[in-house]
Amino acid sequence: MRAGVLHAAGDLRIEDRPDPVPGPGEVLIRVALNGLCGTDATEYAKGPMMVPLQVPHPGSGHVGPTVLGHEFVGTVVDTGPGAEDWIGRRVACGAGVSCGRCAWCAGGRTNLCASYYTLGLSTHGGLAELATAPASTLAPVPDALPDEEAALAQPLAVGLHAVARAGVAPGERVVVVGAGAIGSFVLAGLRGHDGQVVAVDVDADRLAGAAALGADATALVPRDATTQDLQELMADSLDGPPDVVVESSGVPGAAARALGLAARGGRVLLVGLVKAPQELALADAVLREVDVRTTVAHVCATDLPGALALLARTPLGPTIGTRVVGLGSVVEDGLAPLAAGAAGGKILVDPRPAGARP
Repeated sequence: MRAGVLHAAGDLRIEDRPDPVPGPGEVLIRVALNGLCGTDATEYAKGPMMVPLQVPHPGSGHVGPTVLGHEFVGTVVDTGPGAEDWIGRRVACGAGVSCGRCAWCAGGRTNLCASYYTLGLSTHGGLAELATAPASTLAPVPDALPDEEAALAQPLAVGLHAVARAGVAPGERVVVVGAGAIGSFVLAGLRGHDGQVVAVDVDADRLAGAAALGADATALVPRDATTQDLQELMADSLDGPPDVVVESSGVPGAAARALGLAARGGRVLLVGLVKAPQELALADAVLREVDVRTTVAHVCATDLPGALALLARTPLGPTIGTRVVGLGSVVEDGLAPLAAGAAGGKILVDPRPAGARP
């Protein structure tokens, strides 16, 4: 099979690899599409950070660099023992693998599993013609849902999980700070919310996308905006201070600004990751009893089927814009522009040879 294999920063190669063999409880998926995200682009441009450079290839005994890809859909063409019911089914893979036995798994929080790992980041993934995955990471794709929509299920599941973690209640005012990749899927998860939803970003094009996703208002802010600047902008967009602030930009200082923006007794959900230490003046947040919550990944058993059901009701591709590229051009047409911040919409990779594509 052909696969996109990360060897080093700036060095992703399209290689022939042995076909993987599913183990017990696993399936073999013929991949139709694999979505690219910012994490893939960062691993390509600056990594490897999360991606190990030497991992075993399923069923072959071959040890080598990692096949990327954690947002993929396709058809199950073979299974290992215990997964036979999946044969022939079209599936979306959630990519997050959990043990099913630890205390977090028993409580339904499989994304916090004590031995959690991610296909395409911790081990081989779906940027290939074939991929193996545990059956526990799968959800069946509705018959009427095209692959281009189903390929959005994994990142949309992340957005749905974030909305659930924020505990957004009917009628609440919500501000989403950062309308990039994950922020867009959070906004998609908020579609139909009967309270006010405002998107904040430094990029006008992103805000146009946020409006298309259903944001009631948008606010274009300078990169050096202060909490007071944001409060003044919100005064023109909201009936009052936001009950919920979702911080998905991940830029330095954003957490502090989000805390200052939230209403008395409100909530802040931290989505964006900032690796560098940050200063937080917490006295004001304590005196206003602002709750701080965090979110990571999604729960395959609930968020992934929820995402597919939402996509079946309300297609997302036409709104965010999707573009399909071939595996052979994944670097120049996908990872490189994504890493440079020059890629609009969602890039999907078709790993099949050109003559085999529909």
